[in-house]
Amino acid sequence: MAYDPMFDPLRRRLLQGAAAVGAMSLCPALSFAQSSLYGLPRHALVIGNSRYPNSPLDNPANDAKAIAGELKASGFDVNLLLDTGRDALLNAIEAYGKQLAARKAVGLFYFAGHGAQLAWRNYLLPVDAVIKSMDDVPARAVELNTLLQGLTRAKNPMNVIVLDACRDNPFGKGLPTEQKGLSQFDAPPGSLLAYATSPGNVASDGSGSNGLYTEHLLRELKTPEAKIEDVFKRVRLAVRRRSNGEQIPWESTSLEEDFYFHPPKVISKISDEEATRRFEGELAIWERIKTATEPVALEDYLRRYPSGLFSEVAQLRLDQVLAKAGERKIDIASSVQNPFSKGTLRIDTRVKIGDRYSYREAHASTNEEIRQYTLVVSQITETEVIYGKGGFVTDLIGNWIKFNDGRTLTGAQYFIPDYSLGKRWTSRHRSISAKGNPYDTVVDCKVVARESRTVPAGTFDAFRIECSGWARGESGFNIELRSRYWVAPGVRRYIEGFFSQRTAKGTVLQDTNLQLMSFSQT
Repeated sequence: MAYDPMFDPLRRRLLQGAAAVGAMSLCPALSFAQSSLYGLPRHALVIGNSRYPNSPLDNPANDAKAIAGELKASGFDVNLLLDTGRDALLNAIEAYGKQLAARKAVGLFYFAGHGAQLAWRNYLLPVDAVIKSMDDVPARAVELNTLLQGLTRAKNPMNVIVLDACRDNPFGKGLPTEQKGLSQFDAPPGSLLAYATSPGNVASDGSGSNGLYTEHLLRELKTPEAKIEDVFKRVRLAVRRRSNGEQIPWESTSLEEDFYFHPPKVISKISDEEATRRFEGELAIWERIKTATEPVALEDYLRRYPSGLFSEVAQLRLDQVLAKAGERKIDIASSVQNPFSKGTLRIDTRVKIGDRYSYREAHASTNEEIRQYTLVVSQITETEVIYGKGGFVTDLIGNWIKFNDGRTLTGAQYFIPDYSLGKRWTSRHRSISAKGNPYDTVVDCKVVARESRTVPAGTFDAFRIECSGWARGESGFNIELRSRYWVAPGVRRYIEGFFSQRTAKGTVLQDTNLQLMSFSQT
């Protein structure tokens, strides 16, 4: 019989003890308090290089001027430099780091112009760089690490690095590059690193007065009360749609706090009642669009809720719809040999009938076996994977839709379409028992590591995800949930997970380990 106990807070033994569970506070996913970043000084260094002798660009100077103006409007002190040579660029970066260190300011570095990668390192090209061979790049360009090392020394609370520096043909026709665009790079602690397009690809210089990426970034920077990660997610969606998937911006983040370019007048904690009201509204929208066959409704949802409770599964559905409409989505160029990044894992959704996964469930503390079970794919629809006789159902990336006991779930997003170090998301979903009784579950999740993980099915190079949250129902139970689990390239389900459930007083209701024993995929 198909069965999967992961994140299953209403298992029979838990229901029997639900009346004894004490109350506990709601998960922080549903509230936000004043960030320590609020009210700090803001300082930006903005560079726009257009006048390259062999490969001039139309828009970087325009882009930099416009970005500088928008940052000033949002409270940044801005140092704007145009058509900068190497010495001036290095001096500006050094002075920028010292200013951040002295003021402990929020920093933002923006560069528009040519960029290149060499041996996994990223370089920003000054306008006076004379590059006759790729061996000239380290001495005549400015390596991104020069900036990042200065930010590390500054020890300021937060940094944003925006690189609209992926235009094609940076050295002119006489010297083609071995790799296009920039190399993938994981954001240093307390920072967000944004590229105009995904690693290994090139960006459009635009047909108007601004590059395609900066055109949309300027628009989103004006949005009041928008969190910084939502700003960049909206930019990514807009650029993707405008370019028909040929340019997809990319970000790496290690931010732990919210930041607003134009913050709310009052930043205060959201009440439980308000959080529930918002969830109900978002859930109603998701219920209407979750099987949409046209992109408009999904795009509207993602613009309104870029980090929404269903945004990851909405993105999965949008990918499907656009692929069916003919979009050829570009891939991120990544390699395990890259010393500056843990890479990106995009989940394989090409599930096949007959795919088989066998798991062992045991007590985490003693490793005493509870049971073994096998999941076999028996049917696949456009949005669902059915196992066994149909009692157990997931979406295409493993999120639960139906259990054998008749319970159904709406909008769970424990599993997401792609993983990279530092990525965070929240899932709040509603479960309905076979008798029609509802309960809600909320978890905050984060990708915390990429590491080798050995289970009976083999040794895998896997991403580790950690989640925490709660489940509660109308009957009065309120349960703390914690988990860590691993997903790996080439395997369409998780390979291992530790899952615990506790009452507010610490009573253990579940503490189990699931390991993949064997699997076969066609």
